Amino acid sequence: MFMTLGFSVCSDSDAEQGYEKIAVYGLDGEYTHVARQLETGKWTSKIGALEDIEHDTLEGLIGTEYGPVEKLLRRKIP
Repeated sequence: MFMTLGFSVCSDSDAEQGYEKIAVYGLDGEYTHVARQLETGKWTSKIGALEDIEHDTLEGLIGTEYGPVEKLLRRKIP
C-alpha cells in the first residue's frame, strides 16, 4: 500500500533531509503498527484509540503488542 503512495524500502531510520520516513511494525506475519518520522528526527504514532504520541526511537514500541520493525520506507518530500 505505501509503495503506491511513493514510498520505497530504505536501510535505516536516520533522518534524511528532503525525505519522509515510516516504520512498519509486524508480528506473526501481519503488520501491526506504523510510525512516521517528523522533521525533527523524532517519530510519531497513533496508539489505538488514544492520542498521538512522539518518541525518540523506534525501539520504544517494540514488544508483544506491535512486534519489531519489519520495514523502513521513505519517499521524497515534494
